[in-house]
Amino acid sequence: MRVGILGAGKIARVMADTLNRMEGVCAYAVAARELERAEVFAKEFGISKAYGSYEEMLKDEGVDLVYIATPHSHHLEHGKLCISYGKPILCEKSFTANAAQARELLRYAKEKNVFATEAIWTRYMPSRKIIADIMASGELGEMHMLSANLGYCLTDKDRLTNPQLAGGALLDVGVYPINFAGMFFGTDIAGITSSCVKFETGVDGQAGVILTYKDGRMATLHMGMYAATEQYGIIYGSKGYLIAYNINNITKIEIYASDRRFIREVAIPEKISGYEYEVLACKKALEQGALECEEMPHEETIRMMEWMDELRNQWGIRYPFE
Repeated sequence: MRVGILGAGKIARVMADTLNRMEGVCAYAVAARELERAEVFAKEFGISKAYGSYEEMLKDEGVDLVYIATPHSHHLEHGKLCISYGKPILCEKSFTANAAQARELLRYAKEKNVFATEAIWTRYMPSRKIIADIMASGELGEMHMLSANLGYCLTDKDRLTNPQLAGGALLDVGVYPINFAGMFFGTDIAGITSSCVKFETGVDGQAGVILTYKDGRMATLHMGMYAATEQYGIIYGSKGYLIAYNINNITKIEIYASDRRFIREVAIPEKISGYEYEVLACKKALEQGALECEEMPHEETIRMMEWMDELRNQWGIRYPFE
């Protein structure tokens, strides 16, 4: 499977390196707004085709899948552009800037009968099934609470602070705690409550979120771009709890009894970067003629965007282009 990379930033570099170390797939082409930038990128990663416009790459019949690595403010535009050329897309998280855009992009993909999925890598990693299996085993008892957080020092990054780029902690880092709750506690919630501190540009700087589920379970989440956090995801049951270390790229899982006594550590399989699992899921889906990945169905992508829309509504935050 020959992958074309749309965008030549930091996250695109991780994907290119990952593709180079995989079997059955390759980094075939890269496109940037400036040809020179694409050529430098291509030379560094041994990519055969470099293009100075996205349209040029999309006209290349050798491209089997496009990985969209541009800011989320541009995902709708770039996603629809790819689909208009009949190119399947693996679009970085957050899938779009809001739920309306997500619906529009996925509706267009369905109309054109073109595959599309969101590159929220935690949905595809083996750690997801490992945690789900632990919960289903009964070892932790009945599930009651979940907590998750993700924070970094990111206020020097324009893509985080610029409202025009759909900046803020929510779409960039908050998406991970939100998806952690969605993966392991589901989406049948009774309501969302939250509080937010805004950055000087008007985007969300840090926030706390509580999801209350209809069956009484709760998920407490926090996210921010002011300070680094320990990045734990913790799931609490009546017989014990588990800690998932580094929720946006889980490195290990520890299980504790209800009296906080350490029980055991669960190893996570070695990986290239973690990106390989979403690529392999795309390859499988395309080979099967599917239009979405079972790991991240379109309905789930829209649901996560709806949650984030609700949070921004509570905070009074709208992007200039909305």
